[in-house]
Amino acid sequence: QVKLVESGGGLVQAGGSLRLSCTTSGRTLSEYAMAWFRQAPGKEREFVAAINWSGDNTHYADSVKGRFTIARDNAKNTVFLQMNSLKVDDTAVYFCAADVGASYIYPNALSRFDTWGQGTQVTVSS
Repeated sequence: QVKLVESGGGLVQAGGSLRLSCTTSGRTLSEYAMAWFRQAPGKEREFVAAINWSGDNTHYADSVKGRFTIARDNAKNTVFLQMNSLKVDDTAVYFCAADVGASYIYPNALSRFDTWGQGTQVTVSS
């Protein structure tokens, strides 16, 4: 069983930056494609970014392209989401997710990410 733990959320002003981290204890994340999703109040959970096992292939939602960067450090068993130029609309609970059945990203099958962390709150003020 993979247990994911997110950290790095907080309150930031619009235009600011935050870096989220996702790690696990026990099993390594290095074999899995990983992703970040988010859920704003009253809205459905939505995809943000994904990365393959080696880190050389990424996929982003249009709403965050050019502002967010997903990366991973397999030696540290950690996945990151660097968020720059934050907007009020980025306010949400951010979840780390793993596709424990695949090492590669399947952009048309994002439901494959079915192992979740507990989430970390990101609040962007105007």
